[in-house]
Amino acid sequence: MITIGILKCGAVPEHMQSKHGDYEKMFFDLLGPDLNYRVFDVENGDVPTQPDDVNGWLITGSKHGVYEEHDWIPPLEQLLRNAYEASIPVVGICFGHQILAQALGGRVEKFSGGWSVGQIEYTLDGESQPTCVNAMHQDQVIEPPADAETFGSTDFCKHAFLRYKGPALTMQPHPEFNDSYTADLIKMRSTRITPPGSAAEALKNFGKPLSQQRWGAEIRDFFLKHSRA
Repeated sequence: MITIGILKCGAVPEHMQSKHGDYEKMFFDLLGPDLNYRVFDVENGDVPTQPDDVNGWLITGSKHGVYEEHDWIPPLEQLLRNAYEASIPVVGICFGHQILAQALGGRVEKFSGGWSVGQIEYTLDGESQPTCVNAMHQDQVIEPPADAETFGSTDFCKHAFLRYKGPALTMQPHPEFNDSYTADLIKMRSTRITPPGSAAEALKNFGKPLSQQRWGAEIRDFFLKHSRA
């Protein structure tokens, strides 16, 4: 089996971990047992330097902004540039979507229109039915890199899904988040989420079927297709 390096850029709030697990568990559950995994605690300084240490890289979400001055962000960006140049597959989720875009020349900003939270239906190019995925973000990609093509969006988030010329696939929402965890996170962050009333509205709108199984399979197949054993 191929090995995927999980670049863990944040963590589930500690008081929620007994109920929901941490990010790596969510991705193990999403992607299944057909892959091996190595977890790197990037947020706490464990940033790999060799892009071929594993067969592919998965970048998690984070409470941090990609534009913030943390010691681990520049070496993470360099790792991602090296992996991309070496054609080692990269998948980015939320913060991961943003950091790859920034590393390859795109622009990320804190969106003036507020947050996108809860179950969100995204329009995908060439598909008549939307895909429903949980979201939790204010930052977003404003200008994708030249190598990236947008293939999914909402009116709120224009560049929500990016496909790259090299083997990279990223998305702003969280396919690894189930409704229970997302609802708990919205409740915890309710006073920060803007515009006012967005958190309460999101909590009322759970109930649509999520596309978790679809994106779990697509990400797993992407790694299997593009990874070199």
